[in-house]
Amino acid sequence: MAPQITLYFLQASRCIRTAWQLHELNLDYELKFSPRVGGLAPPDFKKEAGGGLGKFPAIVDNGVTITESGNIAEYLCDTYDTAHRLLPPLGDPKRYAVLQWVHAAEATFALHGIAVLYARWHQKSGSVEETEAGLSKNVLNDLDFLTVELDKSPGKFLFGDELTVADIQVHFSVAFVLARQLGLQGRRFERLERYLRDCEGTESYKAAVEKTGHEM
Repeated sequence: MAPQITLYFLQASRCIRTAWQLHELNLDYELKFSPRVGGLAPPDFKKEAGGGLGKFPAIVDNGVTITESGNIAEYLCDTYDTAHRLLPPLGDPKRYAVLQWVHAAEATFALHGIAVLYARWHQKSGSVEETEAGLSKNVLNDLDFLTVELDKSPGKFLFGDELTVADIQVHFSVAFVLARQLGLQGRRFERLERYLRDCEGTESYKAAVEKTGHEM
């Protein structure tokens, strides 16, 4: 029987989050993969994936297209994670603590990092270095906050030694910021580097990378 879920995966993107979660939940899926062309998603691939803006990841489950990595993460948990391993059930206060990180992964960590990247790419006049130095304040505050929260955790992940959807979402944003040196101002974040290694050491993450060919 063909897999019910199809994942549209654009290389070098947030799509690894969804693939990782699918493997963590032991869900079979059909992979539709595309490299970037000139740094962008090919128009035909965007059209095939659907979802209006043509952004990735996108999944199709039983004929329904779902986009936005955080939205997909919550959907997969609510639909398939019947044991609530990755996200507690509705009404459990811990659910909203986990979802705080799911949303912060994009609305805070990625947002502040990408602001630096866009300054490097698109600023037409003035000092890019001065702009980046100003933007870096948010990035450094984010990373310092995450370091403190990880140090509070009783285990190697945000909520202990058991992976949650919070880790699946936050991992990519932090890995992207560190890999691209976005606003780091020469600082090292050894605790966060260890956190990334712990995430990437999970069998589900390694399986997702192997199947998708994900590269940062």
